[in-house]
Amino acid sequence: MKIGKYNIKVIDAGFFALDGGAMFGIIPRPLWNKNNPPDEANRIKLATRLLLLESESKKILIDTGMGNKWNKKSKGIYSIDQTQNSLFKSLLTVNIKPEDITDVILTHLHFDHAGGATIIKDNKLLPTFPNAVYHVQKKNFEWAINPTDRDKGSYLKDNYDPLVKEGVLKLIDGQNQFDDEIHFVIVNGHTFAQQLIKISDSSNTLLYCCDLFPTYSHIQLPYIMSYDLQPLITLQEKKYILRKTVEENWKLFFEHDPEFAYATVKSTEKGIVLNESFENLN
Repeated sequence: MKIGKYNIKVIDAGFFALDGGAMFGIIPRPLWNKNNPPDEANRIKLATRLLLLESESKKILIDTGMGNKWNKKSKGIYSIDQTQNSLFKSLLTVNIKPEDITDVILTHLHFDHAGGATIIKDNKLLPTFPNAVYHVQKKNFEWAINPTDRDKGSYLKDNYDPLVKEGVLKLIDGQNQFDDEIHFVIVNGHTFAQQLIKISDSSNTLLYCCDLFPTYSHIQLPYIMSYDLQPLITLQEKKYILRKTVEENWKLFFEHDPEFAYATVKSTEKGIVLNESFENLN
């Protein structure tokens, strides 16, 4: 897919798993397990599906997945599977080396989005992409360094402290535009100052949904994660984004759906619902 000056490619960084009940909140298991079958530990399979945007002057990575700093116990807890696809393997398949990346846009600093932002090299934590500037909303960084007891397990300092120490973390203070094609849509239900990434030109819009719509199942309004700090705010944000998607013919890109990369929606008598879902980015 090409939007404006950017050629857009999917980077598959592997899979992990989280509790199905937590992923769907108040929705009973007999409803969500039809499309999201759980394993014996009630966990559902989730992707870490990233985007690479290439122009003549930029190579931009959106989010970084789980990374590879996990110990054996944590790998088991989250069922981390990077055997077929990992961040580095997938970048190499499109002839991109870590030093080629010019910018990393982090939607927020939860471990499944920022885990690959740093690596351990010679027993030292360093930025994974040595020539890149990392971009995240200032308010989300401030929350990450001082989270509540409820969500501190999602913010791991090893994923962002090295970026600060190396001077490569750029804090975006409410800014809603990266350039002519890349815009930030700030939402606060899941965590504070999560930035959805809207990539658009005069004819196409692709919205990187991160954790507002982690899977295509979450297009349904009541399907809201128990992880969300402000679920009623999430509900309002979902309604707003879905209206904009219908009005302006956006495509919704899913970071965590294990099967579908993006979908379109349509307005019906019963509200806005899934229209078509696609396994690959066309």
